[in-house]
Amino acid sequence: NRVDKIYSYSIWGGNIVEAWICGVCIPLPIMIYYVILINRQGKLRLSKWFEPYSLKQRSQIERDITQKVLSRSSKMCNIVEYNDQKLVYKRYASLYFVACISKDENELLALDIVHMYVEVLDRYFGSVCELDLIFSMHIAHYLLDEVIVAGQLEEPNKRLVLDAVYAADALAENLPPEQLAAQRRR
Repeated sequence: NRVDKIYSYSIWGGNIVEAWICGVCIPLPIMIYYVILINRQGKLRLSKWFEPYSLKQRSQIERDITQKVLSRSSKMCNIVEYNDQKLVYKRYASLYFVACISKDENELLALDIVHMYVEVLDRYFGSVCELDLIFSMHIAHYLLDEVIVAGQLEEPNKRLVLDAVYAADALAENLPPEQLAAQRRR
């Protein structure tokens, strides 16, 4: 059993308000300020901002995060303090997925949200790689928008996220959603 998995959650008014992890109730939703994907060379591959920052601030934050994350060894902790926030990151293949949360948020939940996003990308693309994100940036953004809305976890169910994206693909290609989903699963 992984200790950072969400085992159950409570819904109030359509929003997830608490999660049970290893028998401990943790209030949700977790606030994510931004999500950034960078490769090992320091190139920005995706960024999604949920709080207002000027372009100058965004550039500075992206440079700082790239320097902080890339300079750490693989044996170090995946949580870094940055100003009055925390950076939670995980490396998958050649990409670093970084989420910024406040100091008092639960890091394991943020890591689980990042991992869930990676799993959704992996299922959609069938073993996602950096080139998938480069050439299908709009799909990567759309998947992220289905998972996180306004900096909060919107949909914890990977199947429902993928069904929404398959339905949008079907509309774009004028196919029935079931036919497109069946083609994707092969």
